[in-house]
Amino acid sequence: MSDMNINQVLAQMRSMSIEASSKPQEVENDSKVDFSTLLKQSINGVNQTQQTAAKMAQDFELGESDVSLAEVMISAQKANVSFQAMVQVRNKLVDAYKEVMNMPM
Repeated sequence: MSDMNINQVLAQMRSMSIEASSKPQEVENDSKVDFSTLLKQSINGVNQTQQTAAKMAQDFELGESDVSLAEVMISAQKANVSFQAMVQVRNKLVDAYKEVMNMPM
């Protein structure tokens, strides 16, 4: 992997870190955010990440010159991590639902 690719990946990681740290502040400022809207946006974000990873993998398999193996692998790992996080959130929501349903009236 060349220095250009490493620097590009590091720059992308830094920008994602800044973006991730700024998102919670936006949610805090908007006190009228609906939970269902937030959940839907999160699911759509995970879906978009998976579609991007699949498209990059397909481009790499077809021999596109602008897609490197490192970028494909990073994109696939991002999609995997975001999906696993979504599954964990779903599990916590199901657990909370079960706990509420088991509460005495």
